[in-house]
Amino acid sequence: QVQLVESGGGLVQAGGSLRLSCGASGRTFSSYVMGWFRQAPGKEREFVAAISRSGSSTDYGDSVKGRFTISRDNAKNTVYLQMNSLKPEDTDVYYCAAKATWTSWAVAGAYNYWGQGTQVTVSS
Repeated sequence: QVQLVESGGGLVQAGGSLRLSCGASGRTFSSYVMGWFRQAPGKEREFVAAISRSGSSTDYGDSVKGRFTISRDNAKNTVYLQMNSLKPEDTDVYYCAAKATWTSWAVAGAYNYWGQGTQVTVSS
């Protein structure tokens, strides 16, 4: 089992940057595929990015490709989401999540563990 805690959210102007972090408890962090999702009130959770256990493979949602970068540091039990060129439509609660296998990484329902979320607000 793993517990996840996100941090780094906040208010930023359009065109700015933020870096989200997600710290994981336990000594098996490197055995989990990690993902980032986002969700606005009344909407479904949207896939943002995922990274394989070693970090050698990544994938991104179409709306963030070229602007966001996911990375991980297995020694620090942490996954990051670097968000550049932020737009007002990026405003959401961002969640990190963990799953065991590099399959269905873009599907929220495939993840077993979730953090509590961190709010990102981009002003125009």
